[in-house]
Amino acid sequence: MNVLIINCGSSSLKFQLIDSKTESVLAKGLCERIGIDGQFTYAPANGIKETSQKPMPTHDEAIQYVLASLTDKKNGVIESLEEIDAVGHRVVHGGEYFSKATLITDEVMEAIDKCSDLAPLHNPANLIGIRACQKAMPNVPMSAVFDTAFHQTMPPKAYLYAIPYKYYEKYKIRKYGFHGTSHSYVSQRLAEYMQRPADKTKTIVCHLGNGASVTAIENGRSVATSMGFTPLAGLAMGTRCGSIDVAIVEYLANKENLDLEGVLDILNKESGVLGLSDGLSSDFRDLFEASKAGNKKAEQAIEAFCYNVARYVGQYVAVMNGVDSIVFTAGIGENVPGVRSRVCAYLEYLGINLNITENRRRGEECLISTPDSKVKVWVIPTNEELAIARETVALL
Repeated sequence: MNVLIINCGSSSLKFQLIDSKTESVLAKGLCERIGIDGQFTYAPANGIKETSQKPMPTHDEAIQYVLASLTDKKNGVIESLEEIDAVGHRVVHGGEYFSKATLITDEVMEAIDKCSDLAPLHNPANLIGIRACQKAMPNVPMSAVFDTAFHQTMPPKAYLYAIPYKYYEKYKIRKYGFHGTSHSYVSQRLAEYMQRPADKTKTIVCHLGNGASVTAIENGRSVATSMGFTPLAGLAMGTRCGSIDVAIVEYLANKENLDLEGVLDILNKESGVLGLSDGLSSDFRDLFEASKAGNKKAEQAIEAFCYNVARYVGQYVAVMNGVDSIVFTAGIGENVPGVRSRVCAYLEYLGINLNITENRRRGEECLISTPDSKVKVWVIPTNEELAIARETVALL
């Protein structure tokens, strides 16, 4: 079965075509600057990656370029659209409507639209992608896989905020958590790797990228996660502030003569390690290079980030009353040994011993703790597209 994976943003569209039997990627690519000037990147597995400027006034045109490239006589990987058996869509917010992936119907799309207030930058774009695919492939079954679904197993004590309960009842203000597809995939992959049932493990997954979150997974179920009502909460990230004293919002607004939108713009786009490094960079390669050259603000940003990751790990050890494994994943988690070693240095009280040689490895599955380490530490690259493909096939 060939499954087309679609991940739509407001002005972008990422895609992969996956053969579910072999779980190999037949082709992948990216449509950027939709509605502006349009840039299309297409990379077939057995061909040459190509990038070109193409007019994309809407997502409809972007989808057409994707489908035309996949079926192109020269660089295509399928002969016709009839070889696409299903389409899996990443949807950011499913609210309390969805605790698992679902086949897309009119009712499902209506529920996704109702969650747009909770994810105004994401859900409307996800719906645009769904409608564009339905228009181009009206007879192909499609699924929605939600970032929030995996965390719907959290108990009320973990997801309720200490504000008047009526606001949860009226507006569903609660912790939802994100990166659920990644946390689910990585925890399941770890169970396979260890040859242990997922429902007999206590795992903490550190999804560390430009967006970052930590999740406690007990017996295969999310029981606590660092992101909250929105992806702004939790860890300090690339440009996002993470959890802060909410009174800072009003204080900044008054001092800087800003409206609410202006303050939120700062907290989302100018904060995190970018802000801590005084605007130097949100890229850890730049930060480590600057730190080695003596830049104290870069060093401060790195240390604050690692400290916060370790702090959440410590919280979640308490939540689960223990932990078997800690896993690093996503761009930073998979590729920055310096972050992993600094985080683990805070966790030596758990009996963690890091294998310095193994920790130098990047972007591959590996155990980076020593054989005598009481808690095992792993690196497992995430694969959200494959996870979406698997869930779509399971639905069908």
